[in-house]
Amino acid sequence: MRSEKVSFYSEGARISGILRLPDDIGRDRRPGIVHGPGWLGLKDAKLYERYHERLTEAGYVVLVFDYRGFGESEGERGLIFPEWQAQDIRNAITYLQTREEVDPHRIGLFGTGGTGGALPIYVAALDARVKCVVSNYAFASGREWLRRMRREYEWLEFLRRLEEDRRRRVLEGKGEMVNPREEIMIPTPERREMAVKRDVDPRIPELVPLRCAEALMEFSPEDYVAKISPRAILFIATENDAVTPEDQTFRLYEKAGPPKKLILQKETSHYKAYEECFEAVMPHIIEWFDRYLKYDRIEVRENGLNQREGV
Repeated sequence: MRSEKVSFYSEGARISGILRLPDDIGRDRRPGIVHGPGWLGLKDAKLYERYHERLTEAGYVVLVFDYRGFGESEGERGLIFPEWQAQDIRNAITYLQTREEVDPHRIGLFGTGGTGGALPIYVAALDARVKCVVSNYAFASGREWLRRMRREYEWLEFLRRLEEDRRRRVLEGKGEMVNPREEIMIPTPERREMAVKRDVDPRIPELVPLRCAEALMEFSPEDYVAKISPRAILFIATENDAVTPEDQTFRLYEKAGPPKKLILQKETSHYKAYEECFEAVMPHIIEWFDRYLKYDRIEVRENGLNQREGV
């Protein structure tokens, strides 16, 4: 796998990215995959590299980048607005289409981890350039995702803080700043113990505006997922997931139109699955992209419209 540092612009902000290229890249154009990082993720996370290695080995060009306000990208630091991040993904698609190594008609999306799994659903529903999606650990409703991390009294207090923050922003011009790992998303004991994101954690802003939670609560991919069909989507979830409950993925799967597929990882956990299930799941991811991004460009039909032969 070859890596190239690249940049493009999203709504006037310079976005920093990494283009992953197959070692055997030549003059032929390859299918492209855009990967927006997951919750509080960065483009160079070690967690992502082996996905990119397998995808480039399979012949894909992969573009991963830092959202506005994160990592090496420009923009107001620490703003977690899903609709803004979705726009960054759409602009990343446009950039990828300008690359001479990429077939602009064969673009897929990959994402993993909370917002990382949810954003490709929203983008694909809006942007017909996306031909195929792989969504790992998506939530159906941002409001429900945050709600289920809290006990009832904690949720009521959280809503009170959001209401007070709205008033404060209007009257004082500035709202409350909070720790996104502790006060927006509530970490599970496993998250505190696992090293899965320790290479990027020190580079994530320690404080972000509380209004980011409000933006997350207004973001509901389940309202859009049906619009992806007849383009393809693969969902991946983990049984008894304490971080992104699998019933969220089940709802997305039920509301999605065909072609669709669901993979449920068992006898593991949210973070352990990245290691324990990688070898079993990765072939399914590649097969899905192969099926919908490596199609023949010419169709020959004989003896009626129901019989097709690709050439």
